[in-house]
Amino acid sequence: MRVVIAEDNVLLSAGLELILSTRDIEVAEVVTDGPGLLAAVGRHQPDAVIADVRLPPTFHDEGVRAALELRRERPGLPVLVLSQYVEKIYARELLSDGSGAVGYLLKDRVSRVAEFVDALRRVAAGGTVMDPEVVAQLLTSAAARGPIDSLTAREREVLTLMARGLGNGEIAAELVITENAVHKHIGNIFSKLSLPTTTAGHRRVLAVLAYLNA
Repeated sequence: MRVVIAEDNVLLSAGLELILSTRDIEVAEVVTDGPGLLAAVGRHQPDAVIADVRLPPTFHDEGVRAALELRRERPGLPVLVLSQYVEKIYARELLSDGSGAVGYLLKDRVSRVAEFVDALRRVAAGGTVMDPEVVAQLLTSAAARGPIDSLTAREREVLTLMARGLGNGEIAAELVITENAVHKHIGNIFSKLSLPTTTAGHRRVLAVLAYLNA
């Protein structure tokens, strides 16, 4: 796998390069701003992009804007966005095209190397990965709006694991329940939220999170 990184923090970008190199992932180029990211992707045609939400010169939303532009130009390009804080509007924008191959992680997650690399590989494979803290805040903010309140504690757990990109078998192993039980919980979730059932894992997550953050 080859990736391009957009990150202006030298220590973090160096750490990312080191982490990825030890996992047989090539870093084609590291850039520090949005225009640099667009140009680097054009030069290298990477398998995935890792981008900070906030980049120079204003440190507002240049990184995520560049990522969204890349997704418009190259539909389906895997993009993993890193953020210092939970910024729900950016999570929603990344999810908006419904095509998967996106991830939104807090920077703290990078220090959990195995989780971070697993998230990158899931995104590169077309999956959707959301930071557990992002999901928790989406669930909390949505709780007062109706249907989400009807989910049981177990269904919320399943929903959170779905948002992390886990498949039914992985959810079953995580919760120590059967896959049939997971399938039933997912069916209940979609029924309670009035969402269509689909077999594509990342599309399920996109639908649920789009609903929660509508």
